[in-house]
Amino acid sequence: MLFTDRADAGSRLAEALRHLEGEDPVVLGLPRGGVPVAFQVARALDAPLDVIVVRKLGVPYQRELGFGAIGEGGVRVISDDIVRRGRLDESDLASVEHAEAAELARQAERFRAGRQRLPLDGRTAIVVDDGVATGATAAAACEVARAQGAARVVLAVPVAPPDAAERLRTALDEFVCLSTPFAFSAVGEWYRDFSQTPDDEVVSLLARAAEGPGASEGTPEGPAADEDVEQEVAIDAAGVRLTGDLMVPAGAGAVVMFAHGSGSSRHSPRNRLVAAALNDAGLGTLLFDLLTPAEENNRAKVFDIETLAGRLAAATGWLRGRTAGQIGYFGASTGAAAALQAAAGSGADVGAVVSRGGRPDLAGPHLSGVLAPTLLIVGGNDTMVIELNRAAQTALRCENQLEIVPGATHLFEEPGALQQVADLARDWFLTHLVKQV
Repeated sequence: MLFTDRADAGSRLAEALRHLEGEDPVVLGLPRGGVPVAFQVARALDAPLDVIVVRKLGVPYQRELGFGAIGEGGVRVISDDIVRRGRLDESDLASVEHAEAAELARQAERFRAGRQRLPLDGRTAIVVDDGVATGATAAAACEVARAQGAARVVLAVPVAPPDAAERLRTALDEFVCLSTPFAFSAVGEWYRDFSQTPDDEVVSLLARAAEGPGASEGTPEGPAADEDVEQEVAIDAAGVRLTGDLMVPAGAGAVVMFAHGSGSSRHSPRNRLVAAALNDAGLGTLLFDLLTPAEENNRAKVFDIETLAGRLAAATGWLRGRTAGQIGYFGASTGAAAALQAAAGSGADVGAVVSRGGRPDLAGPHLSGVLAPTLLIVGGNDTMVIELNRAAQTALRCENQLEIVPGATHLFEEPGALQQVADLARDWFLTHLVKQV
């Protein structure tokens, strides 16, 4: 089953939920993509619509592995088994929960625009998303809805893989899914239009639902150019749904995409320090993971530069539909090779590339096709990687420079070393990106 867009999916899903009309349900959309689907369901069932804000609590050393979730109203759902197996102590739990609680409060305030959360006590809660891959977040949302007082919890999605659907059917009061295709790799492949749902659309849809059936049907506008944009995004890259963090300061004329490699991710404090320096300089950043959580521990995937570069190129196309400014790449480890290979692609139009402790040599024959000015940054004590970068530099035909940070090792953990990386990257992008805008 192929859906035109989320509105189409929501209309079709509503028909499968007609049997719940007499239960006085509350429809809860998972942000962000689940809200446009839930809006159609709520309208068809003449039910109130709210957003259910859930934050996964990730194990500190493996963020994708959740040990629980939190929701509004102080709801806390913890997996004692994962806490025990992960050997997490109270300080670990408290630290993660404190950070996620702050983000949960921010999102709830942003989405509801001052409205109160709808009470669920004794009612049927219909939790809606635009699809599930593993179902972990949706299942956590259902647990939160139950903890908030719902008498019955129904999870409704347009599409899910058969294995996840089977797990959810046995774990919930009711699971409604329109399609469980055997050849499932990503939710987005089952939509003709699976473009990102911005925060402003969520806010607008919730406001329209609160106003009642007579609310305007107009299309919500995107964020104004004079406003900062900071949001978690879902990117459909070459058929795989990737998660990222987009930060675009007001008036930014360029966005730098971070291509992460082995041992690095969008959560890496090293990458976030560099990103913060770029944001402070007025540059936008998009930190996202080129590999799914299931792929990250597969060494062959980590060094599959062809796949990484293809996903980066696809994600670049996604970003171009949302920004008119120049785009640059910041690559770390094998992500540097992916960045250079993607930059060498036909019609890439990338303004500048920076590699931090990277393996540009793995881009091989693609190096000679890179046109973007390229900066290679290596630690002075990272001798093997220095030689690999020098070899790659001889193959580059574009403007390029090799900067060696004295006394630094591969991860630039020495005092002040990472700040030097951030300063070098900032200056390179300001010189080669901003001047082109």
